[in-house]
Amino acid sequence: MKTTTLGQSGIEVSCIGLGCMGMTPIYSPPSDEDSIATLHRAMELGVNFIDTSDAYANGKNEELLARGLAGKRDRVVLATKFGNIRHPDGSRGACGKPEYVAEAAEACLKRLKTDFIDVFYVHRIDPDTPIEDTVGAMARLVADGKVRALGLSEAGVETIRRAHATHPIAALQTEYSLWSRFAEADILPTCRELGITYVAYGPLGRGFLAARFASPDDLAENDRRRDMPRYKEDNFAHNFALLDTLKAVAEEKGASAAQIALTWLMAQGGVIPIPGAHRVDHLEENAAAAEIELSAEEVARLSDSMPEGAAQGTRYPQGQLAALGI
Repeated sequence: MKTTTLGQSGIEVSCIGLGCMGMTPIYSPPSDEDSIATLHRAMELGVNFIDTSDAYANGKNEELLARGLAGKRDRVVLATKFGNIRHPDGSRGACGKPEYVAEAAEACLKRLKTDFIDVFYVHRIDPDTPIEDTVGAMARLVADGKVRALGLSEAGVETIRRAHATHPIAALQTEYSLWSRFAEADILPTCRELGITYVAYGPLGRGFLAARFASPDDLAENDRRRDMPRYKEDNFAHNFALLDTLKAVAEEKGASAAQIALTWLMAQGGVIPIPGAHRVDHLEENAAAAEIELSAEEVARLSDSMPEGAAQGTRYPQGQLAALGI
């Protein structure tokens, strides 16, 4: 497995990671046994960059990883996130208050059954707390040896710059894929300028770019993607047609659509995709993308086939999108 350095942290990670959100019920129902087997297979393949959050199933995802990593913690670079909170009425919010940073970190450490977190992200930016205060509190965790490197998620350019000026930011985790390319305008160039690695979540468009779904009816009844505008009936057919070039390149390369979508991302430079998987076969397929090479002409064909704005429908429902703040 090819590796790269995470920002300026000196931490060496695989060039493709493993997103673990789907190991708890969000999309199709996973099993703990399959998820842990997937985690173990990732380590065997050299996929060492493992990503979770305290928001995934209210901490249960972290607890699952703790079981899967028992006796193997030293083989992975473990990233988790905090600050994406749920209010008593069920609504979501963000909290980056300094006292909460310390509290959240202790809770993550306890659930993960580890003495330190390799990468600690602010999952959502708190509009009511200066980012300098949040990152300052995170920096104290680094000084105390509880965290090795800091990250942000779904942050805008000004926030990134202010945070990085407070303490070096190793990674920005934000959605990025062939059909979600908004970051190319200013966020990705800012990361390159500052030496921050861009960690791309949703690199397969939540499965759409894997070309496994022919219609919204292929999704389980309680699959969260049914609420995503791009998966809605009136948008699905339009978006499905965008896959033609991706599927053609995949056929020419003897690869899957998912592998080519991931390879395109890695070809952008300074980007680590973290596709989710809770099955070994999907993990193996994704990891194999690291061995595929695309020519400049193939990269350009793919880029031209899905420019920013080509996908019909927003990447999140409007309420969630407004809360991202970028």
